[in-house]
Amino acid sequence: MKNGWEAVIGLEIHAQLNTETKIFCGCSTRFGDEPNANTCPVCLGLPGALPVLNWRAVELGARAALALGLQLNERSIFARKNYFYPDLPKGYQISQYDRPFSERGTLEIMTAARDEGGHARDWRPMTIRITRLHLEEDAGKNVHEGLPETDRYSYIDLNRAGTPLAEIVTEPDFRTSWEAYDYVNHVRRALQWVGASEADMEKGNLRCEANVSVRRVGSEKFGTKVELKNLNSVRFMQKAIEFEIERQINLIEAGGAVTQETRLWDDRAGETRVMRSKEEAHDYRYFPEPDLQPLVLTSDFIARVHDEMPELPEARRKRFMYEYGLSYNDAAQLTSEHTLADYYERAAQTSGNPRGAANWIRTELLRELETDGRTAAESPVAAEELGALVRLIDEAKISGKQGKDVLVEMFKSGKTAAVIIEEQGLAQVSDAGEIERLVGEVLAANPKQLEQYRAGKTGLMGFFVGQVMKASQGKANPKLVNEVLSEKLKA
Repeated sequence: MKNGWEAVIGLEIHAQLNTETKIFCGCSTRFGDEPNANTCPVCLGLPGALPVLNWRAVELGARAALALGLQLNERSIFARKNYFYPDLPKGYQISQYDRPFSERGTLEIMTAARDEGGHARDWRPMTIRITRLHLEEDAGKNVHEGLPETDRYSYIDLNRAGTPLAEIVTEPDFRTSWEAYDYVNHVRRALQWVGASEADMEKGNLRCEANVSVRRVGSEKFGTKVELKNLNSVRFMQKAIEFEIERQINLIEAGGAVTQETRLWDDRAGETRVMRSKEEAHDYRYFPEPDLQPLVLTSDFIARVHDEMPELPEARRKRFMYEYGLSYNDAAQLTSEHTLADYYERAAQTSGNPRGAANWIRTELLRELETDGRTAAESPVAAEELGALVRLIDEAKISGKQGKDVLVEMFKSGKTAAVIIEEQGLAQVSDAGEIERLVGEVLAANPKQLEQYRAGKTGLMGFFVGQVMKASQGKANPKLVNEVLSEKLKA
């Protein structure tokens, strides 16, 4: 960003709630079905059809709100948000406006500065104010085919119309695109963690919008904001914000003025482009939805949702650091996904070596999972079995190098470490008498090197270790080999 300027950024996230049916009817929310297969008079907005609230959407919305530090309102009201667009069959969207489902939240995230390659450095905590999380229905989807300069066709798929959404709106608390990037990733993880949403941007069940403006450093007045819409990946969002900040600064410095409008991100061109002029709230002509009663949450319902909430990712990260002695980076990676955190904790307890288990999961196991396109929940190596492998290495039953080979075989075959070690005869030799015998034979077979070592050429220690390991077919305990050799060479 140019000196003398700062960006002011607010974010809106639309997350589809993880229900089996739509928010006001019984149509399926299943992704990937034939276009317009999951529709009915209610979600098509046909005359006389009346909405009925899906209570599961309320439960998941409450879990999402609590995961993001929001306060649940005991009474909220659905409203009609009126606008006309091809994918909105009723001509209005059932949403919430002045009496939202939840509001006034604060959320602590970790954010970091980035170098030009996007690599994080200097992680620090940051507090974000969340204005509200309200419930609403999703619109349908416009599908465009063909090239504008030749034949172009547009179709409407209304399978998505009526899918329950949680819209999460922040205060304009972000000053860089990377802060926004870290926040969206935090929210995605939190929603997935509590089961509120799949938050899969590739499927479109989590979408971002950013409101971006710029102002001179030290100014308290906000500049004219531009809305960046339909950002379908966190990286695209970051790039779009970065471009828009630069565009607005250059425009103002050239004597122009920023226009309040909605813009889209064109990733191929690497720029934002105008979509339409931006509406104000009054343009939507909000009024209470006459076909739905106010939504009332009882104190018993709120208490039950609180009680059913799992330990949240940030709390679990901090506990992993304190209880298991992990670094921030290790704990953050292991709590990046709920099933991975569960997997690690079981492995740590079985192994008796929490830091060792963390290292094996982060390096060896995650590499195998990524290569195979699996998650920790789908791992063919059970957490307890990985913990048992770490324990075998710690007890010098096998070497660390052998352990890597054993894990690969465990992943392929599903067999336990103990079975593989037995089948392949990998058990490490830790008998002191046997190792002394091997060391004696190696020293006797290499008198020239022994003389050179005692003359001061101590680098030959590696040679002797290698010869002992070769003589034992790689089964000798390296630590014990070094200890015995050191004693013998000093004699």
